Amino acid sequence: MASRRDDTIAALATAPGVGAIAVVRLSGARARDVARALTGTEPTPRSAELRTFRSAAGATLDRGLVLFFPGPRSFTGEDVVELHCHGGRVVADGLLAAVHALGARPAEPGEFTLRAFLNDKLDLLQAEAIADLVASGSAQAARAAVRSLEGDFSAAVAALQRGLTKLRVRVEAWLDFPDEELPFDEASQCEAELDALVAELEALAARARSGRALRDGLSVAIAGAPNVGKSSLLNRLAGYDAAIVTDIPGTTRDPLREHLTLDGLPVTIVDTAGLRDTDEPVEREGVRRARLEVARADRLLWVADVRERLADALAAARAAQPREGALTLVANKVDLDPQAPRAAAEQGTPVVYVSALTGEGIGALVAHLKEAAGLAGETEGTFSARRRHLVALARARAELSAAGPQLGSGALELAAEHLRNGQAALSELTGELTSDDLLGEIFSTFCIGK
Repeated sequence: MASRRDDTIAALATAPGVGAIAVVRLSGARARDVARALTGTEPTPRSAELRTFRSAAGATLDRGLVLFFPGPRSFTGEDVVELHCHGGRVVADGLLAAVHALGARPAEPGEFTLRAFLNDKLDLLQAEAIADLVASGSAQAARAAVRSLEGDFSAAVAALQRGLTKLRVRVEAWLDFPDEELPFDEASQCEAELDALVAELEALAARARSGRALRDGLSVAIAGAPNVGKSSLLNRLAGYDAAIVTDIPGTTRDPLREHLTLDGLPVTIVDTAGLRDTDEPVEREGVRRARLEVARADRLLWVADVRERLADALAAARAAQPREGALTLVANKVDLDPQAPRAAAEQGTPVVYVSALTGEGIGALVAHLKEAAGLAGETEGTFSARRRHLVALARARAELSAAGPQLGSGALELAAEHLRNGQAALSELTGELTSDDLLGEIFSTFCIGK
């Protein structure tokens, strides 16, 4: 992100289109000057004032509210002005053009939040939580993002950092005074403290995995032979007729993609063509596309008729699975076989028995998908998390685990290095140690007005 921090930036902070109001946001040293030039009056700090907005030529653009937040007590830490005009693309675009003509440049994606981060108004975890809150697809995901924004994730990382700092001080203090020839007789105590930190880190990683599941969800491919009820299963999960259902094999040709929220878990489900050998050109292309979707999915739901031999269904499912451990066999049509079992696992492959027609077993299938995504159930401690967070936590966990044996053997230099590396990995979470490239990648995903 080629951010120029001495510039005054401006952007539309509300969604484009027709609405009651639109908000143009400015941040930077000239924000107050722009507001003064637009209204002809000095804006009053932290007050909402009704003013007439005029262009440089004196033409009236609109009449609305001006709010002025002097830095550093503002969201970005700089002077911030909000101009509230009537909603509508023409009015908002005209006001934004006038602001640009007065010297404010268009903001880049996420630049307001980036400035807040660079000015120490929030850390990187909180900054990312803003984007996650805006993009949240369920009430649970929104609550998790709010917890991160309020600092729950950051506080947990800070507690780990304090414990690591205390441990490092004890180890490195001994290393700094080798001439004293003092024996390091605190190894057992340091190992116990390190074990406690590793346990805390593992608990934090588990919470982060749940948070990532709420944020990113799961991509699921529904596949199987023709006429086993794949499209009926999609319709049952969706709660509406998303797919056409007939008794004619090959009805589904193109993959049908639906974005759903299943008990708080965002799920992208793709219903695919029945997998079979065929000479019909269109159906053959549908089968080819189905196999591509199966390969891309996080999880494959292989649908089989419950009256089919379980061993045969499992063999077909395993032949199609995209990767080990990403397969669930869905035994459908239990309404036609009252003696069929209702829960099972076969050689490590979970089997869920359902009736797409009556809805029996669908709750168990949803619970299974949540567990597969790492979201066994929302807790009060779930916060929003991303893949980079899990990677950093895993690196920290590996470094701390490697430090333990070194402490026990007396190799304190190696132990101290692992502890330093572990603390550096945790620092990447909050942005204390973060490259400009990573910042650009993170904030480029934000909307312009954030």
